[in-house]
Amino acid sequence: MNAPTNRFAELPLEQLIEHALYQLLKLRYSRNALKRYRTVWQHFAAFCCEAGQVGGYSEEMATRFIERYQAARSERLTAQTGWRRHVNFGVLVLRAFAREGRVDRPVVYTEQFHIPQPMKKPLSDFEQFCRERLHLRPTSLKERMRTIAVFLNYLEASGITALDQLQPDQVTSFVISRGPRSPRSASRGTSDLRSFLRYLLQRQIVHRDLALVLPTIRVPRDGTIPSVWDPELVGKLLKVIDRTSPRGKRDYAILLLASRLGLRSGDIRTLKLDDLQWDTATIEIRQSKTGGPLCLPMSEEIGEALIDYLKAGRPQTPHREVFLRAKLPFTPIGADSRLHHVVSEWRQRAGIEFRTPQRCGLHSLRHTLATRLLQEQTPLHVISDILGHATTASTMIYAKADVESLRGAALDPEEVCHGE
Repeated sequence: MNAPTNRFAELPLEQLIEHALYQLLKLRYSRNALKRYRTVWQHFAAFCCEAGQVGGYSEEMATRFIERYQAARSERLTAQTGWRRHVNFGVLVLRAFAREGRVDRPVVYTEQFHIPQPMKKPLSDFEQFCRERLHLRPTSLKERMRTIAVFLNYLEASGITALDQLQPDQVTSFVISRGPRSPRSASRGTSDLRSFLRYLLQRQIVHRDLALVLPTIRVPRDGTIPSVWDPELVGKLLKVIDRTSPRGKRDYAILLLASRLGLRSGDIRTLKLDDLQWDTATIEIRQSKTGGPLCLPMSEEIGEALIDYLKAGRPQTPHREVFLRAKLPFTPIGADSRLHHVVSEWRQRAGIEFRTPQRCGLHSLRHTLATRLLQEQTPLHVISDILGHATTASTMIYAKADVESLRGAALDPEEVCHGE
């Protein structure tokens, strides 16, 4: 592991932290973000002091601190211990600053960057190209432009003010600077950057294919096992919801749509009043992910929950979206929201803990429905239709979460016919 080489490396830890916080302030981090980093770093400094470690940043102490204080995904934290969920990333940022003397802001909106003037028009033209020629969905487009904005900000910090100055080693150093990430996240970011570099080549802004220096990161389609809830935990979650409050009425209806029909968060968020076909007791939408039509039955349970919310929980508003924010202003739920808060708050109130770490957002309820249908021996093409999959290949991943079905599907060697 390389030793720190910048001028901050030899500073006492307390001074290093103060310099790092000043860098975050210059990058216009929010007050809450500054507070999170400061809290984690102060706990880290206290940890080092208690262990008798004096001097600058220590990789060994950082590893020990993470091992001791990083919260497990399913661990319930209080207001006093909530800082522990930020331990890992907080230490990574401090480590990067100790090594390089700067902080690269990884997640911010494009307009918050200081991008050199000569780069602004190519960036704007690329965004228009992705929207009008590649037809990227709004969420995908936003993620792509965020990655490119991070890249351009990195170039500006490295002294590059125009894209025609770009060299292969600068592309490589940017990828390295982003640090270790999950294969899926790294693959998506690399793909976004590759698209931008090839756009620059196509428009003759650069004159060599710089995308060739990017690594190829392959993520198997079925490389992960879907997170699934035990059936009794779903019932416990629904039961704890306060259905006397407007928010509770809204959240109950949302969770039913996810757990009973398997609707994606994007489709729930954009569900319109016109999509509720009361005459035929169906919900008819055009899926936000695939663009394909989807018609699902509106059971009595779901219908009653929707009516309860529409009549006694939903604010009076001209908006046609079914689900609105629970607080002023009563507008449609933001396009960035995955509705994770709808699950997390009621899960905590129900005291639900998982036996092993797993994802527990709204999409995990969709996984749970698919796995239950598979356990009930529902034909694969029927599950595909319910989930709105274009092919049954997308549905096959749920077989990995259904161990009993996999065991039942195992071939008996005595039943295999061998042909000559």
